[in-house]
Amino acid sequence: MHLRKTILATALLATPLFANAKLSQSDIKQFAAQADLKFGVVDNFHDNDGGYIGKIQLKNTSKVALPKGESNWQLYFHSIRKVKTPEAKGIAIEHVNGDLHRLVPTKAFAGLAVGETLALEYEAAAYIVSYSDVMPRAFISLDNKDAEVFASTDTEDLKQFVLPIVEERQLKKFNTPKDLSVIADAQNRHALNIKNEKYTPSQEDALKRIIPKPLDVDFSRGEVTLSSDWVVSYQGSLKQEVNVLLDDLSKLYGLKLEANADHISVGKKPHLSLKVDNSIQSGDAESYHLEIDKNKITVVGSDNAGVFYGLQSLLALFPADTNGSVELPRVEIKDSPRFSYRGMHYDNARNFHGKDAMFKLVEQMAKYKLNTLHWHFSDDEGWRLEIPSLPELAEIGGVRCFDLSEDSCLLTQLGTGPHKDGSGNGYLTKDDFVELLKFAAARHIKIIPEVESPGHARASIKAMEARYRKLMKAGDEVGAKAYLLSDPEDKSKYITVQNYTDNSINACMDSSYNFMEKVTYELQQMYREAGVRLENLHFGGDEVGAGSWTNSPACQKMFEEAGNGVAGPADLKPYFTQRVAKMLAKRGIAPGAWEDGLMYDRVNTFNREEFPNPVFTANAWDNIWEWGVADRAYRLANNDYQVVLSHGTHLYFDHPYEAHPEERGYYWATRFISNEKAFGYMPDNVYANADFTRTGEVIKNLEDLVGRPLPQLEKPENILGMQGQVWSETIRTEDQYSYVVPTRVAVAERAWYKAPWEGEKPDAQKRAKDWMTFSAALGTKELAKLAKSGVKANLDVPGGEVNKGTLTTSVATAYLDVEYSVDQGKSWQTYQQPVNVGDTQVWLRSSLNDQVKSRITTIN
Repeated sequence: MHLRKTILATALLATPLFANAKLSQSDIKQFAAQADLKFGVVDNFHDNDGGYIGKIQLKNTSKVALPKGESNWQLYFHSIRKVKTPEAKGIAIEHVNGDLHRLVPTKAFAGLAVGETLALEYEAAAYIVSYSDVMPRAFISLDNKDAEVFASTDTEDLKQFVLPIVEERQLKKFNTPKDLSVIADAQNRHALNIKNEKYTPSQEDALKRIIPKPLDVDFSRGEVTLSSDWVVSYQGSLKQEVNVLLDDLSKLYGLKLEANADHISVGKKPHLSLKVDNSIQSGDAESYHLEIDKNKITVVGSDNAGVFYGLQSLLALFPADTNGSVELPRVEIKDSPRFSYRGMHYDNARNFHGKDAMFKLVEQMAKYKLNTLHWHFSDDEGWRLEIPSLPELAEIGGVRCFDLSEDSCLLTQLGTGPHKDGSGNGYLTKDDFVELLKFAAARHIKIIPEVESPGHARASIKAMEARYRKLMKAGDEVGAKAYLLSDPEDKSKYITVQNYTDNSINACMDSSYNFMEKVTYELQQMYREAGVRLENLHFGGDEVGAGSWTNSPACQKMFEEAGNGVAGPADLKPYFTQRVAKMLAKRGIAPGAWEDGLMYDRVNTFNREEFPNPVFTANAWDNIWEWGVADRAYRLANNDYQVVLSHGTHLYFDHPYEAHPEERGYYWATRFISNEKAFGYMPDNVYANADFTRTGEVIKNLEDLVGRPLPQLEKPENILGMQGQVWSETIRTEDQYSYVVPTRVAVAERAWYKAPWEGEKPDAQKRAKDWMTFSAALGTKELAKLAKSGVKANLDVPGGEVNKGTLTTSVATAYLDVEYSVDQGKSWQTYQQPVNVGDTQVWLRSSLNDQVKSRITTIN
């Protein structure tokens, strides 16, 4: 017995601290559930503006040791910056594709015992200054198959797995050149807020402020009480507009009005009269007259849309808490829109937020008189619409998971994690989209679908490759190749801005154009089923990876053929554009593209005469002033493209709201875009918007910065209008999407109404007064109305200061409540006036109601 105990003890002493070289599924499940994985930025100043030092910290708080040396586990994580370091501490760091990277143990790995911490530092491209730059749901797999998510990263509370971003070398992008961004805090917010406080209007005046602002408003003395005793009398052609009105009145304001066509007498009842008269406002489309008088409200539109917008102005005068009846001021309004194109671009290709989010978007766009939804439903990371004849597009392209073969889903990206129930997955069915088209048409909103091509097309490419493999296996070679978007023999090497190596549709294969026409056909049928017309199809055209098609046999064959106008890779993008444009022309559809999809180089547009389309829209987005291409809006318009101003510095609403690490969003165009900045955009003079470079330096002479003369706008008739953009790389949930609503309201203001303060040298005082009136309307009623409709909009983080123990606070949106806490959030009080807080740390937040609060900021 003693001998057996001795042998057993000796065996235990001889067992290494680490487990066997191979782990089991139960091992990694336990490890992922219990280990603590965190990511961080160490130093953005490491390589001037060329790269930063990042950190992966893995603390083994599980009961499973990672074995030393090579093993069968791999750790996958999402990094929007491509990691440059190939190996650290015996761990190989590999770029898979897009943002997906993995850690693989090598022979030199020392293992990770229970209780130990592994800290890997690495070099990566660019910089990281926001928590939202780090994606959730890292995971560990066995033999690149079965995967388990690290529980510590399976959250939208990013601070749970991102190390603190507090030091200057973390908060700033670089130090050479100097990053001049001012990081927002309570004190500097307060200093900015109190500059404009003197222009704050009364709440009574704020309630009267209609967004967007009408052209001509004349308020009279007295009020009118609108109740359910009123009736609606309407011209017969306005039945659709009336139905939307009655639904809004009942659902939002508890008003149930009877409605009849105007051949039925209203007698002596107080009534709302609706009619069309195409002579008003010189016959300008979408115009209206609204008059509110005793016992009668009249809305006359130049067309049905004008009547609809007149009704939105009427509803804009309702306080948010209206229920059953409402006191309205007597007023006469005459109004016409500034632009015929007033749009919002919505990308849910990156992350799908559900069907309801799209209907809410359309509903809110209509309330603020936006009339065009540019739906970016396809991109590298997803395809969000069912195409019945090509089911793989939605079934594979609409879902991300951990399948390296990509036969069942796209490669996981953007924090989705390894499972199909992860964030960002899903799509609209054909029936959903037909329903949406009808819903939008009833609210005078046109939907422009975007089929990204030839770049940014990885979702469609991989879906069609999966289709190819499936049909080839079934012996159907003809069917397999019919809509193939990639050349299996293509050896071209490229990497895109988003770090993809395989997202360019092959422009030399007829099957690529078969695909474009098949999708266009299916879209047309959906529009026809909805009773509307597909007028414009956007095909993207932007950010094609340099090097695409250079080693494609299919393209080489085309280069060698005489007379096709294609002599080398540089001819392929205009060739692709011509073929798609001609296909759309035959179908009566106007093409659209992002600006760089229509440029030979930085300054020369594609030859407009090569396209048979009467209308060819171009979204001008790249106005990073020092990059020298902000003049493309005018170059394109002067060459007879129809331009939609979509500028990144003011109209990319996925950017952070302020320069602060807790603000969500990328910041490639500018460090922040606040509501006030979007409000201040001046579409009639692109160059007048040149305020700061990306480093935060004030621009004093734009031509000197660019280094050449800037073209002037010669054909203003080719500026169709403007739109705000929302890209969803960091927006994984519907609530996160709601964050951008206030800036969406600001773009509606500028697209509809030209303010008198606009100009080459804008009147700062008039702009400040106008902004405070707009802001007060938001704080008094609009944000509350949005909340009532299920939209939790972003609230300004308040400012404040403590001077000799006395707290003073402020908030950029007038009439929002500010709450303060002196016990670290255990209890909150509404700020009424300066209050003594001593030297205690104070927490501040703005508040709309019990559910909608701002981010917390601290003083002391």
